[in-house]
Amino acid sequence: MTYPNSTCILGAPVDTGAGISGCAEGPGAWRAAGLIGELQQNGRAVVDLGDARPQPGPALSHANPALRNLSETAAMIRGLGAAARQAGRRCALPVFLGGDHSISAATVPAMAARAAEVGRPFFVLWLDAHPDLHDLHSTVSGNLHGTPAAYSLGLPGFEAFSPLPARVNPANLCMMGLRSVDGAEARRLAALGIDAHPMADLHRTGVTAPLAAFLDRVAREGGDLHVSFDVDFLDPAIAPGTGTTEAGGATEAQAGQIAAMLRDSGLVSSLDLVELNPRLDDRACTATLMCRLAAGLLPPGEALRHTGS
Repeated sequence: MTYPNSTCILGAPVDTGAGISGCAEGPGAWRAAGLIGELQQNGRAVVDLGDARPQPGPALSHANPALRNLSETAAMIRGLGAAARQAGRRCALPVFLGGDHSISAATVPAMAARAAEVGRPFFVLWLDAHPDLHDLHSTVSGNLHGTPAAYSLGLPGFEAFSPLPARVNPANLCMMGLRSVDGAEARRLAALGIDAHPMADLHRTGVTAPLAAFLDRVAREGGDLHVSFDVDFLDPAIAPGTGTTEAGGATEAQAGQIAAMLRDSGLVSSLDLVELNPRLDDRACTATLMCRLAAGLLPPGEALRHTGS
């Protein structure tokens, strides 16, 4: 069945890409915090597609001894990737519920493929303290939630992962909120010319100008826009429920301003919500805030544009 004018949600209960367990409980926590009710505001029809499951494959080994849970994470990326492609065909605006940020190695390429099928350029807004630009060789921590941006860009070093259905053009990627970037990632940011905005700059000059410039380009080129929203984009004082906290994050006012600009643009065509760890949350305050921000950044129901077939 297809739901051409709907917002659909698809869970990805995985934490094998993270350094600590708990994110696998995220999809249930998003739902329990009232995400569906929030999304139903402004006339949106919401369909819950349940949770994606791993697609088993052969056991994987790698020359990098630091890698953790490679086979398990690759299996989830395969299973979620197929489910995300189906979600993109069934409804106008898929919302993917993580899980750790490794889910974006499945969701972002799936949404890029959806845009390519209908001949539209594809853009990504990456709201995160981390650029996640490591490959399987360069990661020192071995945590695969630090790799999805690099994989989605089609960079080398991912022989163990499935071939990409579509890659993201680095020129179409905007990263906001960065404040934990190691040397290898900094070199990649510079070499690729990614539109990257450290949180320190945003605190000093504001979020409006860089986001407005990016959204103007998406609108001018008639593109689809995927937003990948990591809990750790927010300051841990207001969003403690993640294992990847970094001090100095976005305030609630800044996040609300970004959400309002995205909503008013009407451009968002898909969304990731990632790195919520309910075990670390304080009376579900992080989940509740994220649900409100997520609903606030999406276009009204009547503005949804179906991109599937």
